[in-house]
Amino acid sequence: MAAPVTERAGTPWGDTVLVEFDEGIAWVSLNRPDKRNAMNPALNDEMVATLDALEGDARCRALVLTGSGTSFSAGMDLQEYFREVDESGDPALQARVRRASAEWQWKRLSNWSKPTIAMVNGWCFGGAFTPLVACDLAITDEQAQYGLSEINWGIPPGGVVSRALAATVPQRDALYFIMTGEPFDGRRAAEMRLVNEAVPAARLRERTRELALKLAGMNPAVLRAAKVGYKLAQEMPWEQAEDYLYAKLEQSQFLDPTRGREKGMAQFLDDKTYRPGLGAYSHD
Repeated sequence: MAAPVTERAGTPWGDTVLVEFDEGIAWVSLNRPDKRNAMNPALNDEMVATLDALEGDARCRALVLTGSGTSFSAGMDLQEYFREVDESGDPALQARVRRASAEWQWKRLSNWSKPTIAMVNGWCFGGAFTPLVACDLAITDEQAQYGLSEINWGIPPGGVVSRALAATVPQRDALYFIMTGEPFDGRRAAEMRLVNEAVPAARLRERTRELALKLAGMNPAVLRAAKVGYKLAQEMPWEQAEDYLYAKLEQSQFLDPTRGREKGMAQFLDDKTYRPGLGAYSHD
């Protein structure tokens, strides 16, 4: 396995965000380890630019979002994101800062054109729940620490954190942790389906890379249609969803230069070389 390649020159990342390329995977790390990767305005701006750049970068076929050091993210930077912006007295600055935060943490990330995986390697608190949920899949260290501690400061969870929980976690679990502010670990996060899997810390990167390589090797046009179709159709009436999902199917055929549907059906029906459940068909 070749060593991951980190590039900075001429890229939008490098100060508060790091990117490594590894066999079709872009490992994107929030990079403020001394602040437990708390998200400040500079990091939010850099992540918007990073997602823009990687969407058109052929070296990225799947994205893993994680944190440098021992934390995924401690949430929003209370000093730089809240206090300094509030004390500026500038409503235009406040609007811009909030817009950049929402832009990458859920608006772009949740419907990004390539598959995304959150790799939770330590603390995941407050506002960090939003990009965690916005990623398509999530793998966590079973000892990682999660928490919605805002209630202890006299405020409800900020941004769209509560909406993110409502999209992934049963109501009883969500309200318990929102209302008590109690922390929980990676095992509990997996039990209530906030993440897909909890694994030992020593296996976290290996398992995440295994999953990312699988996604990076799949038909990108079909994968995008499948994931975006699911996310948007879940809130549609059945009749509307039927029409929309058939349109996504036809769109994926039109946009797929490998003619994957024809190849997959031929491998199953004619060549007898593909059996569902035993792996992906060959679209090379």
